[in-house]
Amino acid sequence: MEFGQGTKCVQAGYTPKTGEPRVLPIIQSTTFKYDTSEAMGKLFDLEAAGYFYTRLANPTCDSAAAKLCALEGGTAGMLTSSGQAANLFAVFNLASAGDHIVACSAIYGGTYNLFAVTMKKMGIDFTFVKPDATKEELDAAFQPNTKAVFGETIANPALAVLDIELFADAAHRHGVPLIVDNTFATPINCRPFEWGADIVTHSTTKYLDGHATSVGGAVIDGGKFDWMAHADKFPGLTTPDESYHGIVYAERFGMGGAFINKCVAQLMRDFGSAPSPFNAFLLNLGMETLHVRVPRHCANAQAVAKYLSAHEKVAWVQYCGLPGDKYYELGKKYLPNGSCGVLSFGVKGGRAAAETFMKNLKLAAIVTHVADARTCILHPASSTHRQLTDEELIACGVGPDMMRLSVGIEDVKDIIADLESALESI
Repeated sequence: MEFGQGTKCVQAGYTPKTGEPRVLPIIQSTTFKYDTSEAMGKLFDLEAAGYFYTRLANPTCDSAAAKLCALEGGTAGMLTSSGQAANLFAVFNLASAGDHIVACSAIYGGTYNLFAVTMKKMGIDFTFVKPDATKEELDAAFQPNTKAVFGETIANPALAVLDIELFADAAHRHGVPLIVDNTFATPINCRPFEWGADIVTHSTTKYLDGHATSVGGAVIDGGKFDWMAHADKFPGLTTPDESYHGIVYAERFGMGGAFINKCVAQLMRDFGSAPSPFNAFLLNLGMETLHVRVPRHCANAQAVAKYLSAHEKVAWVQYCGLPGDKYYELGKKYLPNGSCGVLSFGVKGGRAAAETFMKNLKLAAIVTHVADARTCILHPASSTHRQLTDEELIACGVGPDMMRLSVGIEDVKDIIADLESALESI
């Protein structure tokens, strides 16, 4: 029986047997005991399922990953210590020194820096394409050594909506998978696998947790990319791994499990970006209400965006749920039930007016975070980007008047009243 998303949020990932805890237990142990060396040896050879060291796998973490995997419609998944680690793992699992990745330019700034600076030092080159690139522009970005395409369903903080089908078609024409970071949309509003994506990543820190308690990430495999059909491009999956007993992941685990098993056996083993079982427990609790919270975030954000767009002191609003927004049509296609709770806007009067507005907010908190139950806001020009001049801000797409507002699940009339009061102070 195929359950709905709400039922999966509550029930998927953990099914207790008779006499076992009804709530997912926290297995706060680094290691696991076995009666014989032979039994443990089978685990090390990946011939048996089980646990021996929490850096590689833990029952609490696996249960939370299984829930998210069910929500996304994937075949295998894993948790990581952060969203940054998830994106590093997803790309590095396919590419190594001398390889190339095509990435959408409208992505989270931390991910852009990971790709353009840190992974470049590792010998992996990236070509960044604009989110509204044409088929011809996408094709031109590929090279013989391209190993994947990367984008975000809804970009943070640009709020561009990725044309998943267009990017997936381009990736598949060139024999590589599409990786999509689905953090802002969540599987409640978009399941990228249904539009052609092959790998999905998340910063679980955001809506999946939902309460700003736990930093974390996840990688989910859609199980549809045929690694053996492109064996020359992906030797790490299709030839023996001499660092792990000569195993060939694509042969041992097939299309549905090769990617994640390699990611755990190689990358988690060597980088150690493992999540805490307690954080996985909190993540699981957050996901149990995901289907309730996300529609409320979206309804509140839609009302706030509509209010701001009609206010005389507001210069502009960006939110794909607003008719006339650049990404409105793509939003209707990929996000028919709503996008997310994050929007950006600017006030008339530039940087000074924005700073005055921020000082007079009472309900919305000024924090470097988005996508949890509480309304929060950030003015990049006076915080994360304060070292830049107004001209430099405009050049990098973050104007001096821009504010990123993450609309929470409070009473929307109270959120709007807070914004109204702050606008009156300008």
